Amino acid sequence: MDPEVSLLLDCAPWSGLREHQVQVELSDRFNRQTDPLLEQHINQVWTERLSKEPWLFNGAKFRLHSFCLASPENLGCFQSDCGDAAHRPGDFINGCTLQTEDGEGVSQKISQPKHRPGSVLTLRLGLTCYKDYLGTNWSGEVAELRRRGQEEFGNPLALLAQPLGVGAVLCTCDGQVVFIRRSQKVAEAGGLLDIPGGHPEPKAAGEEQISLVMMQQRPDAVVSELFSSICAEIRDEVNIPLSSLGAPVLMGIALNHTSAGRPSSEFYISCSLSSHEVRALYWKGGAEASESTDVVFLSTTVMQLNRSSPLWSEMCPSAKGAMLLYQVVKPG
Repeated sequence: MDPEVSLLLDCAPWSGLREHQVQVELSDRFNRQTDPLLEQHINQVWTERLSKEPWLFNGAKFRLHSFCLASPENLGCFQSDCGDAAHRPGDFINGCTLQTEDGEGVSQKISQPKHRPGSVLTLRLGLTCYKDYLGTNWSGEVAELRRRGQEEFGNPLALLAQPLGVGAVLCTCDGQVVFIRRSQKVAEAGGLLDIPGGHPEPKAAGEEQISLVMMQQRPDAVVSELFSSICAEIRDEVNIPLSSLGAPVLMGIALNHTSAGRPSSEFYISCSLSSHEVRALYWKGGAEASESTDVVFLSTTVMQLNRSSPLWSEMCPSAKGAMLLYQVVKPG
């Protein structure tokens, strides 16, 4: 496994999850913890970044706190607090006991969500923002923040923003996976190969004023934004019309350890266009064309990528995580 990434969750037993199989639980209990000194640090980091990159925008994001996954065998429930260890079937038994490497158990007291019919996965979400992400996960003080989180709250991620991203393994009709070369002007991983991606936007799922209270009344709108946002990112970054995209299939959640374990929901999406058609559309330019400098294709027949593959070193962590999930889940 590459030290830059790990898999928190894979949906291999279902070959990926469709929108109707996912639900969310929204609460301010799932927001990050804070104090005045941390807020001062975040403001300082943001001011310094803006002085160098004035184009940065502080948008609201969803914060992934934990998840609940139904067992395919007995419809029980696995729990995860989204910590360092990757989720593996059997780690969480009946939703209450975590089996550590030495076989000891740690009691978990997490309320069971109310499942809607057909749901398999529940994501527990709070709110955060890009400014908080740069000042915590991407901060030079992240090791101290993780130490404090563990010491003060029993959770190394308690003080971190942990914004939930989205990414897509986009497959054309002629069996090619679409990658883009990131611009040097983006905040992270400039010049590396990436998959189309971004973040679901709370403002798209709520009212004019972003509020968890309002979104708690419309959880299905949040799930819809999670699935539709990745299609919007493909449209804006690669210039592919939404009508050419298949329904997103959630493969799982990958963690980016270059930014303190930041989570990203990775999807599989089929495209009715050929790689030649996609290339032509890309070079016409989409709404976010400035975020990348080239489009690259890799055949699905050679998608067994690993650390020894020449392209692996050119990929940013989000692309690596998506590729690992693609190989495990085998969607499509």
